[in-house]
Amino acid sequence: MIHYLRFFFEAGVDTPLWPEDMDSPYGYPCELERLPIVPALRTELARLSEWYQSSIDWDYPPNPSPWSDEEHQLFKQQAHAALRALRRELGAGWTVRDESLL
Repeated sequence: MIHYLRFFFEAGVDTPLWPEDMDSPYGYPCELERLPIVPALRTELARLSEWYQSSIDWDYPPNPSPWSDEEHQLFKQQAHAALRALRRELGAGWTVRDESLL
């Protein structure tokens, strides 16, 4: 059985992982502590989700991001590194689609 996850960041959400099945045993959105990954990777995914929240102007969310181009690039690099680590760690029984639009 293959498990399918979608990888993207969402305003107000503390995980970048979304099962394709809303009745997933991993929660919807995915609860990181339910995944068979090392605690360091859980921490990194949560850190990135928290960091993402600072990309939004919470006083008026339609405004442009307060992030500089450099911060956006750094976030993008770290998010893609975390995605690669996640795919390695989950292995062949999982498909993680990058829908992050970073």
